[in-house]
Amino acid sequence: MRKLIVYTIICVSCCSAGCINAQVNSKKPAADALYTYRTASSGGTGKFYMGREIAYVMGASNASWLDRNSRPTEENTRRAIDKIELPATAVVADIGAGTGYYTFKLAPKVPKGKVYAVEIQDEMIRIVKERANKMNVANVEVIKGGFTSPNLPENSVDLAIMVDVYHEFEYPVEMLQAIRKSLKKDGKILLIEYKGEDAAVAIRPLHKTTVAQLSKELGANGFKLDYNGQFMPIQHFLLFKKTE
Repeated sequence: MRKLIVYTIICVSCCSAGCINAQVNSKKPAADALYTYRTASSGGTGKFYMGREIAYVMGASNASWLDRNSRPTEENTRRAIDKIELPATAVVADIGAGTGYYTFKLAPKVPKGKVYAVEIQDEMIRIVKERANKMNVANVEVIKGGFTSPNLPENSVDLAIMVDVYHEFEYPVEMLQAIRKSLKKDGKILLIEYKGEDAAVAIRPLHKTTVAQLSKELGANGFKLDYNGQFMPIQHFLLFKKTE
């Protein structure tokens, strides 16, 4: 319990002190074709998609939290990496790569393929590039993403992975459609998100999501749940494939 309390404090600090200043423009209408806008809650943007308020993005000033020594134990990240099955030639997109925590664990799994480390924050991009050079990893390519697109080549990606990222997309519909275009015919999306169904998961509510909510949102954008892995202690491991 003590560990969970400390974990909550860290998350609150990350989301209050280091969030990107990407607030929803107050001049936007009360609703549009895709999103609705209401008074923002703590840590929220005031922008809603399918009833879910979009959270602020954690800023680069808290990059060290992504690489904390306790993360493997808290999240069982080794198990998650082991469960990601890829051929050696696969192309993976780590969208919202942050410091490259997952990027550089996925790169050895695809020695004849590639990992796109997609990031929107310049400081995170710098960190990933420096690590790639220091580790002499040749199959990692850094891409500067945008708010509505990860800027990936079309029909090029076997697996797009987002670790605690999707709930922060300012434009989830546009991003999902752009990701869908980047996927190959049999390409899939993997979402690793904190469990919104579990009150014991000591993460701020806006940074947790449920299987039902994620299935609804991705279902509306051309994906269906293909695998629901519940082997991680505080996160979902959800694999989505394209619908016809």
